[in-house]
Amino acid sequence: MESEQAILAFAALAQSTRLDVFRLLIEHEPHGLPAGEVARRLAVPHNTMSTHLAVLTRAGLIGAERQSRTIIYRARLEAVTALTGFLIQNCCQGRAEVCQPLVDQLSPCCDVPAKA
Repeated sequence: MESEQAILAFAALAQSTRLDVFRLLIEHEPHGLPAGEVARRLAVPHNTMSTHLAVLTRAGLIGAERQSRTIIYRARLEAVTALTGFLIQNCCQGRAEVCQPLVDQLSPCCDVPAKA
């Protein structure tokens, strides 16, 4: 990820409603939510929500898919991965013990089944 894209993503998330939208969509991966449902859950007028969703989409943090007359929004997890990687790219100068608390914090929040 380039600095310009990271700045665009951080700018999009630097507003409370957009941050709430993004976190809500992360919670509803991989299925996403319809735009109207996002607006309802966050108690934001539909036209205002449309603007917030457009900003997040332009920043590459979410994507939209039309299903009949409904638009489903999903968080782009690869964008989250790229943004996190951008932030910690040169972490700890090769000293893994310094970064271990950060790595632990980034570990998956759900149990991942062990491979046989």
